[in-house]
Amino acid sequence: MTNNVNNTSKIVQSLDQSYWGIVKRQFKKNKLAVYSLKFVYFIVFVGFFADFLASDKPLYCTINDNSYFPIFRTYLVNLGVAKFPTDMAQVNWAETTFETEIRTLIPYSPQYMDLKNKDYVSPFDNQDITSFRWRHWLGTDNLGRDVMAGMIHGTRTAMLVGIISMSISTLIGIIFGAIAGYFGDRGLQMSRIRFWLNIAFFFIGLWYAFFVRSYHLSSALSNGLGLFFLQLILSLIILSFFLLLANLIAVPLKKIPALGMRVNVPVDIMISRLIEIKVAIPTMLLILSIVAVMKSPSVLLVMVIIGLTSWTGIAKYTRAELLKVRSLEYIDAAQALGYSRIRTIFRHALPNSLSAVLVAVAFGIAGAILLESSLSFLGIGVRPEDVTWGSMITGARGYFKAWWLAIFPGLAIFLTVTIFNLLGEGLTDAMDPRLKQ
Repeated sequence: MTNNVNNTSKIVQSLDQSYWGIVKRQFKKNKLAVYSLKFVYFIVFVGFFADFLASDKPLYCTINDNSYFPIFRTYLVNLGVAKFPTDMAQVNWAETTFETEIRTLIPYSPQYMDLKNKDYVSPFDNQDITSFRWRHWLGTDNLGRDVMAGMIHGTRTAMLVGIISMSISTLIGIIFGAIAGYFGDRGLQMSRIRFWLNIAFFFIGLWYAFFVRSYHLSSALSNGLGLFFLQLILSLIILSFFLLLANLIAVPLKKIPALGMRVNVPVDIMISRLIEIKVAIPTMLLILSIVAVMKSPSVLLVMVIIGLTSWTGIAKYTRAELLKVRSLEYIDAAQALGYSRIRTIFRHALPNSLSAVLVAVAFGIAGAILLESSLSFLGIGVRPEDVTWGSMITGARGYFKAWWLAIFPGLAIFLTVTIFNLLGEGLTDAMDPRLKQ
C-alpha cells in the first residue's frame, strides 16, 4: 500500500514538472490573473444563459391548463423545427399574468419597451410598476427598454465578438505564421517553371476572381452576408482553378532542363510583406469601407471583418516560434522518419509553439470587444434593434442626465477589456522561461 502511494506521488510530481504543469503553477501565483480568469468564467456564463436570465417570456407557464416552456420553444421556432401554438401566437408575454408562471431573474427582454417607464427613468426614480418584481434595477432608456436586460444580452454579444473574431484570426494567423516560420526562404523548393507560372496565374486569377467580379461581390455584400459568402467561395474556386491550371501546364514544361531547375521559394519574405501591407491599412478604415456598402448591417459581419483583419499579430508570434522550433532535434527526427511536411508542421512543430499564441489571443479578444463597442457607439455595423454595450452608451449622448446609460455599459466594457489584458499578462509571466523554477 505504501509503495502504491509513493508511486502515485512520484507520478503527480513528474506531471507537475511538465511544461504546462509549471505554467499552471506559475499562473496561480498571479492573483490578479486568477481572479480575471474567474471573471471570464462568470461573463461567459452570463452570455451563454442570457435568455434564461433576462427575458419577457417566462421560463414556464400554463395556458388553458397546458404547460409550456416559452424560451425553449423560441429556440425551436428559430431553428424551424417547431411553431408556437395558436393560443401563444399573440400573447404579450410581459403584460400577461398566467395561471402558473416562473419568470426569469430580469422579466424583460432587451427589445421590450415599457411605455409606462419611458423617457429615461433612472434606477432611483419612482417607477410605474405593478410590483417590486418588475422594477428596472438599472433604469430605462428613452424607449423604456430595461438597461439590466441590455447589459446581460450585451455580454453575449461581447463574448461572441471576442470568440468568433479571434477564432477566425487565429486560424489565419497560425496557418500563415507556421508556413513562413517553418519553410523560411529556403525550405521550400519547386521547379523554376512551376514557380513563375504559379505567380503569373495567381495574379491573373486574382484579377478575374476579385477585380472582374467586384460588382457581384459588392452587390452580394450589400444584400446579405450569406450571399456574399457564396460569391466569395465562387471567387476562391476561380482562383484555385487558375492555380491548378498553372501546375498542370508546368508538368510537361519542367522536363526541359532549363525550366525544370529547382529554385527556392521565398515564402517567409512573401508572407512578411503581406503582413506589412495589412498592418499599413487601418483596421477601422477597412471596416468602415466594408460596412458602408452594406444595406443590412449585422453584428455577425462585424465579427467576421474583425477576424479577417486581426490575424497579423498571431501570424508574427507563430512565425517567430516556428523559426526556433524548426531546428530542434525532434523536428529532425520527424523528417528522418519520412513524415510529410504538413504532418511535421501541424503534428509536431505547431503544438509546441502555441504558448505565445495563447497570449496574443487573450489580448486580441480584449481588442475585438473594444473595437466592436466603438463601432456600436458610432452606430456602425449594428441594426437599430440590436442592443450592445456600445449602442447603449449612444443613448446617453441625446440626454446627458441619463448617467446610468453611460456608467453601467462603460464600466462593463472597461472591466471586460481589463480582465482580458490582465489574463494576457498573467499568461505572459507564466510562460516566461526565466520564471520556471
